[in-house]
Amino acid sequence: MAAMRTGGLVLTRPVTFVTGNAKKLEEVRAILGTSLPFQSLKLDLPELQGEPEEISKEKARLAAIQVNGPVLVEDTCLCFNALQGLPGPYIKWFLQKIGHEGLNNLLMAYEDKSAYAMCVFSLALGPNTEPITFLGKTMGKIVPARGPSDFGWDPIFQPDGYDLTYAEMPKEEKNKISHRSRSLSMVKSHFSEAGYTFQIDSST
Repeated sequence: MAAMRTGGLVLTRPVTFVTGNAKKLEEVRAILGTSLPFQSLKLDLPELQGEPEEISKEKARLAAIQVNGPVLVEDTCLCFNALQGLPGPYIKWFLQKIGHEGLNNLLMAYEDKSAYAMCVFSLALGPNTEPITFLGKTMGKIVPARGPSDFGWDPIFQPDGYDLTYAEMPKEEKNKISHRSRSLSMVKSHFSEAGYTFQIDSST
Protein backbone atom coordinates (compact mmCIF):
# COMPACT_ATOMS: atom_id res chain seq x y z
CA MET A 1 0.00 0.00 0.00
CA ALA A 2 1.20 3.53 -0.70
CA ALA A 3 2.13 5.76 2.21
CA MET A 4 2.42 9.48 1.61
CA ARG A 5 4.12 11.99 3.87
CA THR A 6 3.82 15.75 3.94
CA GLY A 7 4.82 17.85 6.91
CA GLY A 8 4.60 14.82 9.19
CA LEU A 9 1.27 13.65 7.78
CA VAL A 10 1.18 10.03 6.65
CA LEU A 11 -1.52 8.73 4.33
CA THR A 12 -1.63 4.97 4.26
CA ARG A 13 -4.15 4.79 1.44
CA PRO A 14 -3.71 5.88 -2.19
CA VAL A 15 -5.54 8.90 -3.55
CA THR A 16 -8.87 7.85 -5.08
CA PHE A 17 -9.88 9.73 -8.24
CA VAL A 18 -13.66 9.67 -8.31
CA THR A 19 -15.02 9.09 -11.81
CA GLY A 20 -17.08 6.63 -13.78
CA ASN A 21 -16.11 8.19 -17.11
CA ALA A 22 -13.60 5.99 -18.95
CA LYS A 23 -12.58 8.77 -21.38
CA LYS A 24 -11.96 11.19 -18.53
CA LEU A 25 -9.91 8.59 -16.65
CA GLU A 26 -7.87 7.92 -19.79
CA GLU A 27 -7.11 11.63 -20.13
CA VAL A 28 -6.16 12.03 -16.48
CA ARG A 29 -3.83 9.02 -16.64
CA ALA A 30 -2.19 10.43 -19.79
CA ILE A 31 -1.66 13.85 -18.20
CA LEU A 32 -0.52 12.71 -14.75
CA GLY A 33 1.61 9.81 -15.97
CA THR A 34 3.49 8.38 -13.00
CA SER A 35 3.76 11.70 -11.17
CA LEU A 36 0.90 10.87 -8.79
CA PRO A 37 -0.07 7.27 -8.06
CA PHE A 38 -3.82 6.99 -7.77
CA GLN A 39 -6.73 4.60 -8.16
CA SER A 40 -10.13 5.32 -9.67
CA LEU A 41 -13.56 4.62 -8.27
CA LYS A 42 -17.10 5.39 -9.41
CA LEU A 43 -19.25 6.85 -6.65
CA ASP A 44 -22.85 8.04 -6.70
CA LEU A 45 -22.52 11.62 -5.51
CA PRO A 46 -25.42 14.09 -5.48
CA GLU A 47 -25.71 16.61 -8.31
CA LEU A 48 -25.23 19.88 -6.46
CA GLN A 49 -26.05 23.43 -7.46
CA GLY A 50 -23.98 26.55 -6.95
CA GLU A 51 -20.64 27.99 -8.00
CA PRO A 52 -18.21 25.49 -9.59
CA GLU A 53 -15.58 25.64 -6.85
CA GLU A 54 -18.12 25.16 -4.08
CA ILE A 55 -19.76 22.26 -5.92
CA SER A 56 -16.37 20.59 -6.37
CA LYS A 57 -15.38 21.13 -2.73
CA GLU A 58 -18.61 19.68 -1.41
CA LYS A 59 -18.29 16.64 -3.68
CA ALA A 60 -14.76 16.11 -2.35
CA ARG A 61 -16.05 16.26 1.23
CA LEU A 62 -18.78 13.73 0.51
CA ALA A 63 -16.44 11.43 -1.43
CA ALA A 64 -13.82 11.50 1.34
CA ILE A 65 -16.48 10.37 3.82
CA GLN A 66 -17.54 7.50 1.56
CA VAL A 67 -13.98 6.41 0.81
CA ASN A 68 -12.71 7.23 4.30
CA GLY A 69 -9.45 8.38 2.78
CA PRO A 70 -7.86 10.85 0.37
CA VAL A 71 -9.87 11.67 -2.75
CA LEU A 72 -9.58 13.76 -5.88
CA VAL A 73 -12.80 14.86 -7.58
CA GLU A 74 -13.30 16.83 -10.75
CA ASP A 75 -16.01 19.12 -12.04
CA THR A 76 -15.97 20.36 -15.62
CA CYS A 77 -17.77 23.44 -16.92
CA LEU A 78 -18.42 24.91 -20.35
CA CYS A 79 -19.22 28.58 -19.96
CA PHE A 80 -20.73 30.81 -22.65
CA ASN A 81 -19.76 34.47 -22.18
CA ALA A 82 -22.96 35.70 -23.85
CA LEU A 83 -24.95 33.74 -21.23
CA GLN A 84 -22.95 35.06 -18.27
CA GLY A 85 -21.17 31.75 -17.75
CA LEU A 86 -24.02 29.31 -18.34
CA PRO A 87 -24.39 26.35 -18.85
CA GLY A 88 -21.30 26.18 -16.62
CA PRO A 89 -21.38 23.22 -14.20
CA TYR A 90 -24.71 22.06 -15.67
CA ILE A 91 -23.23 21.37 -19.12
CA LYS A 92 -23.59 17.60 -18.70
CA TRP A 93 -27.36 17.90 -18.37
CA PHE A 94 -27.71 20.49 -21.15
CA LEU A 95 -25.75 18.20 -23.46
CA GLN A 96 -27.92 15.20 -22.58
CA LYS A 97 -31.14 17.12 -23.22
CA ILE A 98 -30.38 19.26 -26.27
CA GLY A 99 -27.16 17.87 -27.78
CA HIS A 100 -24.44 19.69 -29.70
CA GLU A 101 -26.87 21.41 -32.05
CA GLY A 102 -29.01 22.63 -29.18
CA LEU A 103 -25.99 24.09 -27.43
CA ASN A 104 -25.13 26.01 -30.60
CA ASN A 105 -28.73 27.17 -30.84
CA LEU A 106 -28.48 28.72 -27.37
CA LEU A 107 -26.11 31.28 -28.90
CA MET A 108 -28.03 31.81 -32.14
CA ALA A 109 -29.37 35.19 -31.00
CA TYR A 110 -25.94 36.38 -29.89
CA GLU A 111 -23.01 37.65 -31.92
CA ASP A 112 -20.62 36.64 -29.14
CA LYS A 113 -19.77 32.94 -29.50
CA SER A 114 -16.79 33.08 -27.13
CA ALA A 115 -16.63 30.61 -24.29
CA TYR A 116 -14.24 29.00 -21.87
CA ALA A 117 -13.75 25.46 -20.69
CA MET A 118 -13.09 25.21 -16.96
CA CYS A 119 -11.96 22.30 -14.84
CA VAL A 120 -12.00 22.28 -11.04
CA PHE A 121 -10.18 19.51 -9.20
CA SER A 122 -10.67 19.27 -5.45
CA LEU A 123 -8.39 17.29 -3.18
CA ALA A 124 -9.55 16.14 0.26
CA LEU A 125 -6.94 14.24 2.26
CA GLY A 126 -9.62 12.67 4.42
CA PRO A 127 -13.17 13.04 5.72
CA ASN A 128 -12.19 15.68 8.30
CA THR A 129 -10.01 17.93 6.14
CA GLU A 130 -10.91 21.03 4.15
CA PRO A 131 -10.68 20.34 0.40
CA ILE A 132 -8.17 22.27 -1.71
CA THR A 133 -9.25 23.37 -5.21
CA PHE A 134 -7.26 23.69 -8.43
CA LEU A 135 -8.89 25.62 -11.27
CA GLY A 136 -7.81 25.49 -14.92
CA LYS A 137 -9.30 27.42 -17.85
CA THR A 138 -8.96 27.33 -21.63
CA MET A 139 -10.46 30.13 -23.68
CA GLY A 140 -12.16 29.45 -27.01
CA LYS A 141 -15.43 29.66 -28.89
CA ILE A 142 -18.51 27.55 -29.65
CA VAL A 143 -18.73 26.19 -33.20
CA PRO A 144 -20.94 23.68 -35.06
CA ALA A 145 -19.89 20.16 -34.08
CA ARG A 146 -16.79 18.79 -35.81
CA GLY A 147 -14.86 15.63 -35.08
CA PRO A 148 -15.65 12.42 -33.16
CA SER A 149 -18.62 12.75 -30.82
CA ASP A 150 -17.53 10.19 -28.21
CA PHE A 151 -16.33 12.64 -25.55
CA GLY A 152 -18.95 15.09 -24.34
CA TRP A 153 -18.94 18.58 -25.80
CA ASP A 154 -15.43 18.38 -27.33
CA PRO A 155 -16.81 18.67 -30.92
CA ILE A 156 -18.25 22.17 -30.34
CA PHE A 157 -15.35 23.79 -28.45
CA GLN A 158 -12.56 25.33 -30.50
CA PRO A 159 -9.74 26.66 -28.30
CA ASP A 160 -8.26 30.07 -29.10
CA GLY A 161 -5.29 29.92 -31.47
CA TYR A 162 -6.42 26.66 -33.10
CA ASP A 163 -8.45 25.81 -36.21
CA LEU A 164 -9.48 22.47 -34.70
CA THR A 165 -12.06 21.60 -32.08
CA TYR A 166 -11.03 19.59 -29.04
CA ALA A 167 -12.55 16.54 -30.74
CA GLU A 168 -10.45 17.04 -33.90
CA MET A 169 -7.16 17.54 -32.07
CA PRO A 170 -4.69 14.69 -31.47
CA LYS A 171 -5.01 13.63 -27.83
CA GLU A 172 -1.42 14.62 -27.07
CA GLU A 173 -2.02 18.13 -28.42
CA LYS A 174 -5.28 18.59 -26.55
CA ASN A 175 -3.66 17.39 -23.33
CA LYS A 176 -1.07 20.17 -23.59
CA ILE A 177 -3.59 23.01 -23.59
CA SER A 178 -6.85 21.68 -22.15
CA HIS A 179 -8.62 23.02 -19.07
CA ARG A 180 -8.11 19.59 -17.48
CA SER A 181 -4.35 19.59 -18.08
CA ARG A 182 -4.02 23.10 -16.64
CA SER A 183 -5.89 22.11 -13.50
CA LEU A 184 -3.92 18.86 -13.15
CA SER A 185 -0.61 20.70 -13.53
CA MET A 186 -1.59 22.61 -10.38
CA VAL A 187 -2.41 19.32 -8.64
CA LYS A 188 1.03 17.96 -9.58
CA SER A 189 2.73 21.16 -8.37
CA HIS A 190 0.86 20.97 -5.07
CA PHE A 191 2.02 17.41 -4.40
CA SER A 192 5.58 18.33 -5.36
CA GLU A 193 5.74 21.55 -3.33
CA ALA A 194 4.03 20.02 -0.29
CA GLY A 195 6.76 17.41 -0.14
CA TYR A 196 4.63 14.31 -0.56
CA THR A 197 6.59 11.09 -0.79
CA PHE A 198 5.28 7.67 -1.74
CA GLN A 199 6.38 4.51 0.04
CA ILE A 200 5.17 1.20 -1.34
CA ASP A 201 4.78 -1.65 1.12
CA SER A 202 5.03 -4.76 -1.04
CA SER A 203 3.80 -6.97 1.77
CA THR A 204 0.27 -5.54 1.62
